[in-house]
Amino acid sequence: MSAPLPPVLVVDDEKNMRLSLQAMLGDEGYQARTVESAEEALALLAREKFFMVLTDAHLTGMTGYELLSRMRTGHPEIPVLMITAYATPKLAVEAIKAGAIDYLSKPFEPEELLHAVSRCAERYKLLKENARLRSQSSQTIEVNQIIGESPRMVELRNLIKTVAQSNATVLILGESGSGKELVAGAVHNLSQRREAPYIRINCAAIPEQLLESELFGHEKGSFTGALKQKLGRVEEADGGTIFLDEIGDMSRPLQAKLLRFLEDGSFSRVGGNEELRVDVRLMAATNRDIIDAIRLNQFREDLFHRLNVVQLRPPPLRERGRDVLLLADHFLRQFNATMNKQITQISVAAKQKLLSHRWPGNVRELRNVLERAVILETSNEITPPSLPEFHMETRLRKSELPVVPSGQSIDEVMANFEKEFILNTLAQNRYNLNRTAEQLKISRHALRYRMTRLNIHTDNEEDVGSPSGKETTQQC
Repeated sequence: MSAPLPPVLVVDDEKNMRLSLQAMLGDEGYQARTVESAEEALALLAREKFFMVLTDAHLTGMTGYELLSRMRTGHPEIPVLMITAYATPKLAVEAIKAGAIDYLSKPFEPEELLHAVSRCAERYKLLKENARLRSQSSQTIEVNQIIGESPRMVELRNLIKTVAQSNATVLILGESGSGKELVAGAVHNLSQRREAPYIRINCAAIPEQLLESELFGHEKGSFTGALKQKLGRVEEADGGTIFLDEIGDMSRPLQAKLLRFLEDGSFSRVGGNEELRVDVRLMAATNRDIIDAIRLNQFREDLFHRLNVVQLRPPPLRERGRDVLLLADHFLRQFNATMNKQITQISVAAKQKLLSHRWPGNVRELRNVLERAVILETSNEITPPSLPEFHMETRLRKSELPVVPSGQSIDEVMANFEKEFILNTLAQNRYNLNRTAEQLKISRHALRYRMTRLNIHTDNEEDVGSPSGKETTQQC
């Protein structure tokens, strides 16, 4: 279902001519709004959308030529067709020079008018299609943009490739910043709908009372401020995909309407009685515990089951091992390019610091950390002082129970904990071995032994660890 054309705006101070033009256009399937003055036309253009304007050259008050001039400044994208009973070659040239697409003399054949209107309609559709394609090309997401070589990420990419070929509804669950939107974009781009629109809506970012109108559209006058009909995003996505992010924040009444829409693609605009239908693939995501939301009666269980045809779960960054370093290198290259920097690598000590952090903000947090590091770093490699201390971030997850990775023995878990503990203490002491050993209440020799056993390395250990070593004091 393609979006209908906006109306034609007819401007003429003769009532019979307005009615005649409106009837002529209506017979060909065009909507038409009529006004009797250029002043009314400008007021209407400020409030509503039109794909073209038909205006008489000689109007009471502001003339058609003055309207044309005002539109060239305020609405240059809307074509204007000039009509006059006083046609001369000179006036026709002036109208075309002023920006009119054509110039008709009264009386004219209906076919002449309808041909000009048809050209404007095709022009409007072409511009809309070009805008859609530009938007689509700027948001295309390839599956190889989902970076990571950990087993769960390899499995996720393979699952995306499989799921994308179907039209199944997809539910993406995961923590904030873990890449849910990236996963949804990759599914759409690999699907048979890749050439059709891909519409994204963040349910948490739109006020509850407006979300239904945004999703399904509204009719003129359906509520205060509804000055004209508005198409919903589901209509814009017809033939393509719509992605509802943070669906856990959607109100229960709207959940019921979404459930109906998922059954057969049918819906009604707010304030409307007409049942409309579209062909749309729906994907949804949330960072909430959806089962808890159902138990608390905040999310409909039947909607969950309808959405949960295929479930994708991007893992949190803390469970992805050395993917942290792959992503860090990716962001380093990205920010080097945008900031025109020449930072070649991340130092060993900085990598240890990145690996020891739990990343409560996931990939989004890592991206921000690398952006900060590239801004602050003055050498040719990222060093620990350019990274944050992570005190506030650690406090965000202070009350959480530790997550024990499956398949690890207690000795492996304890070794990982000891390594993380020593790395955090080293970072707090700017990698000064003497102060770190003193805080841990062990000798410097014992600390070095544990670091060797746990494969912990720092840059220039002898310099920074010796009593005479100079310490970096840069902070942010």
